Amino acid sequence: MAEMLFKRLVLIGIGHIGASIAGGLKLHPGTVGRLVISDSNPAHLKRAEELGLGDEYVADAAAAVQGADGVILCTPVGSFAGIAEAIAPHLAPGCVLSDVGSTKRSVIRDVGPFVPEGVFFVPAHPMAGTEFSGPDAGVPNLFEGRWCLLTPENGNEEATAKIQALWQTLGARTARMGAEHHDRVLAIVSHLPHLIAFTICGTADDLADETRDEVLQFAATGFRDFTRIAASDPVMWRDIFLNNKDALLEMFSRFSEDAQAMARAVRWGDTDYIEDRINRSRKIRKNLIDIKQA
Repeated sequence: MAEMLFKRLVLIGIGHIGASIAGGLKLHPGTVGRLVISDSNPAHLKRAEELGLGDEYVADAAAAVQGADGVILCTPVGSFAGIAEAIAPHLAPGCVLSDVGSTKRSVIRDVGPFVPEGVFFVPAHPMAGTEFSGPDAGVPNLFEGRWCLLTPENGNEEATAKIQALWQTLGARTARMGAEHHDRVLAIVSHLPHLIAFTICGTADDLADETRDEVLQFAATGFRDFTRIAASDPVMWRDIFLNNKDALLEMFSRFSEDAQAMARAVRWGDTDYIEDRINRSRKIRKNLIDIKQA
């Protein structure tokens, strides 16, 4: 039996990540005394109950958090400010509030002002996920071997340790870093690749009908990989792009310069430059495999 970390834990939002947390907790009984699922979408809440993901199902987030000693926001980051404002008066002293958002400066900006005295806010970001969404997309072992980054700026150490222990129980490796550094890192390893994938698929869709049909019919592995990324939830990624726009646009500018340099090398037959870029990319792939991140 696992050590009980929370007597009453509330997951606000039961999409892919929320459902994966709920499923993962079922693999470790005793970690949470009572798991409460809250979602403003009646269909999601009903489906979560049909799947048996929690112990209670409450549509209203403010009602769900009453008496909770742990709350995790699992909705798109653009919704955080409104949710935080709604639940703040109902959070009990000593409650630990956390999230799973892919941007951290915006989360601290939007949630921080509403956190009541005596409630501890520990921002977190599990770096795992698929392109699927909704309660049926939960994967109980999704976080095993993946990283969860914590950005507890001036946070309570006991509360931070609890959230860290929760993610470690779910199989994640944890690390702590500043919110600004987190957003710069994620801009290049996650947000920019998604922006490029959405753009490439959009370019393919804008081609003449005959050519577009051939693109889909004869799609090679590279294009198929882009379409997998591009199938991700549009609301979630819209919010991520807008809430990390400074870091994302900086990385996009760097990428654009590098892409222009590669295009010039192709135009002028600079084989040394082309091979160097390919070899550096192969090295990155090998390093990812070596550290079991691919």
